[in-house]
Amino acid sequence: MRISERKLNPSLKKQLVGVFAQVVADTKTLQEAESFLTSFFNDAEMETYSKRLAVSYWLKKKRSYENIKENLKVSSATIATIQSLTEKPGIRLAMKKIEAEEWANQWAEKIKKFIKK
Repeated sequence: MRISERKLNPSLKKQLVGVFAQVVADTKTLQEAESFLTSFFNDAEMETYSKRLAVSYWLKKKRSYENIKENLKVSSATIATIQSLTEKPGIRLAMKKIEAEEWANQWAEKIKKFIKK
């Protein structure tokens, strides 16, 4: 039996999830976050969670299932499952953060071009 198949006391589970979330929230830099995540998760887990985020993002950008399947090597069932989660507050927050970063990068490039003139 894997560790994840053993059910925890709900109160303890809530505490553990809270501690995990606090550790993630306390990372100060991208390098700290990457160091923690790559140390904590194995390669397969990192790829799985990264793909979930990418599927959510590409669905928001209106990419087709076929395009997502081909590029991310995921099944239609996986895409459908993730699509059903896209309105959850945490996924919406992640998408807003990604879009804010994109916006900032686009403006940084425009400013660099303007300054060079």
